[in-house]
Amino acid sequence: MLLTIDVGNTNITMGIFKEDELLGTFRLMTKTQRTSDEFGIYMKAFLDRYQITTQQINDVIVSSVVPKIMYSLNSAIIKTLRIEPTMIGPGIKTGIRVNTDNPKEVGADRIVNVAYAYHTYKKPCIVIDFGTATTFDFVNEEGVFEYTVISPGLEISAQALYLQTAKLPEIEIVKPKSILASNTICGMQAGVVYGYIGHVEYIIKKMLEELKVKDVKVIATGGLGKVIVPETSYIHEYDPDIAFKGMKIIYDRTKRLTNKGDV
Repeated sequence: MLLTIDVGNTNITMGIFKEDELLGTFRLMTKTQRTSDEFGIYMKAFLDRYQITTQQINDVIVSSVVPKIMYSLNSAIIKTLRIEPTMIGPGIKTGIRVNTDNPKEVGADRIVNVAYAYHTYKKPCIVIDFGTATTFDFVNEEGVFEYTVISPGLEISAQALYLQTAKLPEIEIVKPKSILASNTICGMQAGVVYGYIGHVEYIIKKMLEELKVKDVKVIATGGLGKVIVPETSYIHEYDPDIAFKGMKIIYDRTKRLTNKGDV
């Protein structure tokens, strides 16, 4: 079995694959400082939930955009699973060529997302990740990551309202029944959610307009995507597990090339 770990700015998520089947996922907050022993306890609890022993995990692959926790997390993987994890980074054959002004600026999470899109669809794709920031990444039909748009995430947008004002409260991010709100909380929810729907649609529209590429697949992922995606026809598919599936694709590809002696 393969354990995939996605370390984001807000959450650390883990997924277990048995061959090509994603058996289950687990989520914990990134911002809490933890020792390697604490990470190990969480890993063991995740495996226990699905009645999987540590000996059944054959390999681990990690995508991370938070360097400061990696020493503890790597130590936990080695101590708990007796495995040296594969890290998404330089030297890993993802099948994606990054053709941006500064390829080193592109995070592992976004490489994983576009790798999934390219290897799954073999056509031009825009991958939208609704995370702490919302990213719109374009990969062409040849697997070249060319363009990106980065905007404040939905949660950051909502936080700005109550953190930067004296009397507006913190709100739950849900779509109200109507944009015609009759109280402050529903008014804030209407502004945040309906405003963000328009924000997403306009960015997609402008990207497609300037790309001048036909038949572009628009895919979304990220936990808050479930709030936006049902409200727009601009996004063709929503899959919250793209990060896990992208890492699995990269792992299989790297293993195959290693066996051929190409890595």
